[in-house]
Amino acid sequence: MTGSKKPAPLEFTLRGVILGVLITLVFTAANVYLGLKVGMTFATSIPAAVISMAALSAFRDSTILENNIVQTVASAAGTLSAIIFVLPGLVIVGWWSGFSFWQSFFVCAAGGILGVLFTIPLRRAMVTTSDLPYPEGVAAAEVLEVGARAREAAGAEAREGLIAVVYGAVASAGLACLAATRVAAGEFTMYFPLGGGAESGIDMGWSLALAGAGYLVGLSVGLAMLLGLIIAWGGAVPLLTLSMAAPAGMSAAAHAADIWTNQVRFIGAGTIAIAAIWTLLKLGRPVITGVMSTLGAAKARKQGNHDRQDIDMSIGWIALLATGCLVVIGVIMAQFLAPTTLASHSLVLIAAALPFVFLGGFLIAAICGYMAGLIGASNSPISGVGILAIVICAALFLAIAHPVGASKAALVAFALFATAIVFAIATISNNNLQDLKTGQLVGATPAAQQWALIVGVIAGAAIIPPVLNLLAQAFGFAGAANLHTVTAQPLAAPQATLIAALAQGVIEQKLNITMLGIGLGVGVVVIIIDELLGLARLVRLPPLAVGIGIYLPMSATLPIVVGAIIGHLYTRWARRRKNSAQAEQLGVLVASGMIVGESLFGVILASLIVAFSSQAPLALVGAHFAPAGFIGFAAFALLIAALYGWMMKR
Repeated sequence: MTGSKKPAPLEFTLRGVILGVLITLVFTAANVYLGLKVGMTFATSIPAAVISMAALSAFRDSTILENNIVQTVASAAGTLSAIIFVLPGLVIVGWWSGFSFWQSFFVCAAGGILGVLFTIPLRRAMVTTSDLPYPEGVAAAEVLEVGARAREAAGAEAREGLIAVVYGAVASAGLACLAATRVAAGEFTMYFPLGGGAESGIDMGWSLALAGAGYLVGLSVGLAMLLGLIIAWGGAVPLLTLSMAAPAGMSAAAHAADIWTNQVRFIGAGTIAIAAIWTLLKLGRPVITGVMSTLGAAKARKQGNHDRQDIDMSIGWIALLATGCLVVIGVIMAQFLAPTTLASHSLVLIAAALPFVFLGGFLIAAICGYMAGLIGASNSPISGVGILAIVICAALFLAIAHPVGASKAALVAFALFATAIVFAIATISNNNLQDLKTGQLVGATPAAQQWALIVGVIAGAAIIPPVLNLLAQAFGFAGAANLHTVTAQPLAAPQATLIAALAQGVIEQKLNITMLGIGLGVGVVVIIIDELLGLARLVRLPPLAVGIGIYLPMSATLPIVVGAIIGHLYTRWARRRKNSAQAEQLGVLVASGMIVGESLFGVILASLIVAFSSQAPLALVGAHFAPAGFIGFAAFALLIAALYGWMMKR
């Protein structure tokens, strides 16, 4: 009598894929808004896993592997949406007045699928045999495992996790709604003199979403961003306002803001760039090892090794999909160039762009995958990679096309378009290895996860263009003069603005070399300090986070610092409890909910602004309501206290 094989557990199911796609659509919309507002997106794996467990608990045959597929599909929302760090640059420079659905879709889809494919050769070296911590991947696995165990107790713990996400979401959405009524201020801003003509300022945003992000990134990143703020507003802005007199008629406050916008943020750009280069230098060995391991595994599979937990997408599918993506990219590039003054250079530009996308994309996949494993996908050097990519891409195209007159604007636009594709690769590679770590811990099939992420990429690519058009019409982007919006407060789109400025600076040969050079020097010093702290086993100061602290608005970074410090204090308290793991998990879920709630409300508010053609469709009082500042601070503090108080009582 021959033994029968145990049937494989349910994993890649239709209902799981549908649920994952629905979560992807919602969270992608939220992430696009958050990224354009403050220059950062949030990881969606953990809240997606919680929602999946609650939804699929209605089916008796649902499994932890099926829930893992749902979070894998939905994780695309937390990463592919980072394409908005580049794509709006085409609007900001005045080349586009809106976002073509099909061009934007194929930029996201083709680049995102390549991001999945490029990380497959890295799985064994960076996940299976690596000691990289993968904080978000491990956390997601813990959520899934706790949920699976809770099924045996009627799902009480899974439901509590869902309640935690809901509480955080309701609190943050409620505070954002209160700010939209103008009864409460959304931030506190004050500029002040330091003597001798030097100026500085403080700008604190009352945002629970950013405080939640601070909890998730942790104390190390929070302190690094605080160091960046000190460098920017405690050093660079005062020194430059002291040495550069304000133009006639410009107030001291406006002068300080102008100095930060047009000078200091390029110091941050240089810091981020050198941090990305440093990462690349540390990655040579893992990249080579990963490629060799994948080739060796493919040979072993042909010889009969069919370990489900070690099966990647086949080499044939990888080659077919990669070729198809490159063909699509070549076609959309040709369509982009056809109506421009660069049409006669199309062939040579595309011939240069495709290797740049393919080879540069693979190196970027390695950089982002490694950093995601080290400090989490939320903190990976996406911005720094984008800065390097646009400078290299623009310089390459400049050397080929030698543009004059109107051709310069066309070349700037094409450089942004090509970089957007590379950036899509970066966003997904930043996420894929994190998902594969989760899968490794729960016993998933790598190939199933890779296909699931491709589904998530396509779903995210479909929702990004219409959401971008909605937000562009409602808010507009800072510096995009060709958009007629109904609000006087355009979205900052900090990375897109910066990357567009770098593209123009390279091609028009007007790059702010001095400030970038200072930033490179700052980055080198920070790297040395960080490495010394690592040797001493003290709290690290990631150079990328320092750079972000320099060039993001203080209203976006200071709440993250506050959230990181509060989160650290709560974690220390939680680790002294008997049920420390549950207490820490509850903190992660509430923080995720805080991010989701405010972000989703932002998308709803954008819809209302467009529908009613009003800057403040929910306003109940005038713009200068006196108690608004105090109410904003009080509401922020009380809600933080209430959420952490609830967690501590649980």
